[in-house]
Amino acid sequence: MAYIAGAFEFPLRKVPDRSVASIHAACAKGALEDAGLTMADVDGFFCSGDAPGGVLSMVDYLGLNVRHMDGTDIGGSSYIAHVSHAAEAIKAGKCRVALITMGGRPRSEGRSGMKQKVVGRNVPEAPFELPYGPTAVNEYAMATMRHMHEYGTTKEQLAWVKVAASHHAQYNPHAMLKEVVTLEDVLSSPVIADPLHRLDCCVVSDGGGALVVVSEDIAKELNRPLIKVRGAGESHKGLMGGKVNFTYSGGVVSGKQAFTEASLTPEDIKYASIYDSFTITVLMQLEDIGFCEKGKGGSFVAEGNLISGIGKLPINTDGGGLNNNHPASRGGIVKVIEAVRQLREEANVNVQVKNCDLALVHGTGGGLASRHGSATLILERV
Repeated sequence: MAYIAGAFEFPLRKVPDRSVASIHAACAKGALEDAGLTMADVDGFFCSGDAPGGVLSMVDYLGLNVRHMDGTDIGGSSYIAHVSHAAEAIKAGKCRVALITMGGRPRSEGRSGMKQKVVGRNVPEAPFELPYGPTAVNEYAMATMRHMHEYGTTKEQLAWVKVAASHHAQYNPHAMLKEVVTLEDVLSSPVIADPLHRLDCCVVSDGGGALVVVSEDIAKELNRPLIKVRGAGESHKGLMGGKVNFTYSGGVVSGKQAFTEASLTPEDIKYASIYDSFTITVLMQLEDIGFCEKGKGGSFVAEGNLISGIGKLPINTDGGGLNNNHPASRGGIVKVIEAVRQLREEANVNVQVKNCDLALVHGTGGGLASRHGSATLILERV
């Protein structure tokens, strides 16, 4: 068994005077201190595409002496997969203390996701897609429009995802956007890529986070709550040679894998961290993981089910990527961190889920209307 022993979220949302590597280091220090460990205890290191120079540079920069490394990059869901990979490495005896870090400065560097994607000329899809000017927001808008066409999903229903996020963010002193918004606020905000409004889109923030995953014997020696990795799944979804369907994500596979491994069902989950790069991302993933029927995500969120203390499935109680933090344009690690807070009963008292012993974390890294990776975790307080 593997356990998450340490978690830390960088508190600032704009960091113009620090390097990305130093943000990684600050997060690493914070997570290790949270676990009651030091850099000298780390023998496994995990990072992704946000890490400057990759895993080799970061191991050197942090002064680590490791015997296992992993640089898996599946976009914003990488860090959710890293927890699973760390658990696998620990089970295989490859390491006993795994450190996962991420960090970035897109806000300070003026990146918004509105510019056309830049990929290498040898990337196989480049000559077929780049002439059409794909960006993050217009790809997600395409998926949104198709979901509306197939299932009758409305802009008002999507807006409920943002409303729920804002209700939670008001209690987070570090959240980038703390103001509670209404449906009318969302629908009257400027259209960025039809049908997505500005408030349907995540924030652009600097920051980062880190996690420490340890073996069972070490976890039991530490004076920290025991947060066990109960189940995990990963999957990929692409355009499949032209057999395109924008209405579902890789979560239909990774979610099922995680529930099967954990011997649980969606009904068992008390809290969920769901990747919210856009409001449509949440709605589709709720359907794909099995929290509601396919095509019923709109009505599910419009009933207030995502709001802590009110709904059936409180999600993203820190405000999520829509209001709190989307560091390096990769929000997966923050999703794990908030799930850990909930399981430890360390979330803000206004949003803490009662008797929270089982939490799900799910992320989509990439584009819903192109190719993406999905990763799902089920965590348990024991």
